Amino acid sequence: MASETSDPSPRSYPQSVTFVRRAGPIAVAVGIADNFAGIENWLLEEASAERQMIDLLVKLIRQMKAAGSSVDRLTLHIGTLHPKLVGFAWVWNADDGFCDEVRVADAAVDSDAYRLNPLQRIVETGETIRRRPSEPSTQAEFPIMIELAAAGMTDYAAIPLSGLDTRNVITIATKVAGGFAEAEIDCLIHLFKLFALHVQRHSELKISENALGAYLGYGAAAKVLEGAIKRGAGDSIRAVIWVSDLRNFTKMSDVLAPADMLVLLNAYFEAMVSAVTAHGGEILKFIGDGMLAVFPVTVGVAESSRAAVSAARDAIARLEVFNRTIRVAFDAEGCHLLRAGIVLHEGAVFFGNVGAPDRLDFTVIGAAVNEACRVEALTKTIGRDLLMTEAVARHVPRDVEHLGEHQLRGISARMSIYGLAG
Repeated sequence: MASETSDPSPRSYPQSVTFVRRAGPIAVAVGIADNFAGIENWLLEEASAERQMIDLLVKLIRQMKAAGSSVDRLTLHIGTLHPKLVGFAWVWNADDGFCDEVRVADAAVDSDAYRLNPLQRIVETGETIRRRPSEPSTQAEFPIMIELAAAGMTDYAAIPLSGLDTRNVITIATKVAGGFAEAEIDCLIHLFKLFALHVQRHSELKISENALGAYLGYGAAAKVLEGAIKRGAGDSIRAVIWVSDLRNFTKMSDVLAPADMLVLLNAYFEAMVSAVTAHGGEILKFIGDGMLAVFPVTVGVAESSRAAVSAARDAIARLEVFNRTIRVAFDAEGCHLLRAGIVLHEGAVFFGNVGAPDRLDFTVIGAAVNEACRVEALTKTIGRDLLMTEAVARHVPRDVEHLGEHQLRGISARMSIYGLAG
């Protein structure tokens, strides 16, 4: 999130909540629905064209205010399916007019802030919660009411949104003396039943993006969601290819208990993946202890090559940090280090769907991929953690040294191989 010096309305969130983006400030515009019936028509017609949840919510709030709604604070919460997230939320406040989108980590559900929040009650019971924030009994029941009362809120309602996911909830609060009129609450609940259909649609799309991204990589997932699901669908691109594996994997698997091996393997992949993605690479697949990734050439080969080398340096450094903090002996000699063999090569590849008609893999294929895999075997014989072909090394001349020309299995011409200098 922006710093307080540049943020016109800084907000703070718990550690398990991460700011994503902001929209607003929301201003009531001329020519939009000025009554609740008009909002209902919009939800039944034009609203389905909105592609982003934050844009849809902002337009809903703008029309609610134009129709005279007394809502001064609104939040939307949706659950999701993601390896590290429990859901997403949007927070709007009339004081500054901004709507923030945030993502909520799994750790949030174990926090007191969640266990003592109306959201948790709704997820468990599905009931609507209506409270007066200023009442001591309400503040004892839900501590968030203390904050709402201090902000001047007189009435609060948390309303479950009908749908397949019980974690979809919308909350509203007002500063109006006496709280919400019952007629307004009835109108809003009716609107939210229609709005829930849009929320469910966006939620399912987000789940699809998350699930596909976790298993295919987010670049491949985006292509699949755009319709690239036919066998043979894809593009010919230039890319720096990353092939890596874990040293001594077979020996570790023979000696370590499966649970210990899983800890090491996850630590290894976390180091590899975090380094690659931090430098703009795309993870394509894991094969046992091996990993295939690409750095697509979008600006120039030199930029992609340097990014890949930086990622490799970063990955090796991350493994060294892990090795210093965790020691797991797996053989009589006490060898316990996680080490990777990484190869970088550049060339033309096909990036798309390969496989059987009803079981596809979104990956890269081509001569350059085969060559990178052949070079990977040299990391063991040469004894270097990082090897590069000339196609990559020529773009980082100050940092590499020539390690000779080598004959690769299945490749007629000998290839010049390079490693990091020193």
